[in-house]
Amino acid sequence: MRRLTDALLTTDLTQRVRLAQAVLAMGLMAAGVVAMNYFAAAGIALVRPVLVWTVATLSGMVVFFVLIRSGFSRNLRDPSMTVPQMVFAIACSAAAYAMLGAGRGGVFPIVMVVLMFGMFVVSPRRMRWVSLYAVLLFGLTMSVMAWRRPGVYAPAVEFGHFLMVATMMPGVSILASRLGLLRQRARLQRAELSQALVRIRELATRDELTGLINQRHMLELMEQEHQRCIRSGQTFCIGVLDIDHLAGVNERLGRDAGDALLRAMAMEAARHVRVSDVFSRWDGGRFVLLLPDTRAALARGGFERLHQCASDVRPTGIVGAQVTLSGGLAEHHAGETVMHTLERARAAMHDARNQGRARVVVA
Repeated sequence: MRRLTDALLTTDLTQRVRLAQAVLAMGLMAAGVVAMNYFAAAGIALVRPVLVWTVATLSGMVVFFVLIRSGFSRNLRDPSMTVPQMVFAIACSAAAYAMLGAGRGGVFPIVMVVLMFGMFVVSPRRMRWVSLYAVLLFGLTMSVMAWRRPGVYAPAVEFGHFLMVATMMPGVSILASRLGLLRQRARLQRAELSQALVRIRELATRDELTGLINQRHMLELMEQEHQRCIRSGQTFCIGVLDIDHLAGVNERLGRDAGDALLRAMAMEAARHVRVSDVFSRWDGGRFVLLLPDTRAALARGGFERLHQCASDVRPTGIVGAQVTLSGGLAEHHAGETVMHTLERARAAMHDARNQGRARVVVA
């Protein structure tokens, strides 16, 4: 059953929606066909014209389905061909009105269903044109039938029917306009909600000042790496870097200068980090580097290059200052926790500071 559905409606989600809409339209027209043939069987309508009408109606809806299913409609302004389907269905309804004689009142509910079918997908402007087309076509049909068969299509009755159609159609257009506004508001709300969710995710995972991964998200990534290493038997390294004398910069030049230094340091360091590594701001002037699937002997070279990049930092508002980093690197050992490895890297960083700063110590 699923294979048959996929073959009929395709597996492309957008195309599937269009084809499902076409199938629904075919179902509505099929209901009209059943009603028409009932009137023919009851002797209210002539059998031969109804059979011709039935073939033409069903063939037309099949043609629309084939045009959409083949992909031809993708090149059209309206790939779903909703308006052409509505125009065709209204024309079929007008033809049915001319055939049914005493039973012609049964056409009006079908026309309303056709119009409601388009209200939810067609723009208000195009819906107004479809409504005007329906009024003019039914007005013409009623006039011709009242002239040709006044005994069945009494002019006074047809004028009443025309007034009813001319009242219903503008009402449908007004409802379509209201639905169009609601759809537009819903789209705007979805776009705003999507932007808000993106912003929330950024705030949840990114440091607002530097744009780097924040401490909370870094802890999650380190724990994931820890679990991966438990399964694979590999290891990883954690490095801690601290900007030397950041507190002095804040005291002498103000917090804005310190923030500028942090941003400049983050931008420069991010340029020297491997694609596979993860660099984050931890707190204050401290950064943490996660080096997956790497032992200390190999990690040290990359970590020292990152440490040396501080000399290229040129923060705004700190002219002629030499920026340096103190760093500590630790390789994760089997059996210890992530926090234990991080603490060893932090302790190595403190050793670097105690040895005179501007250096790297491996735990």
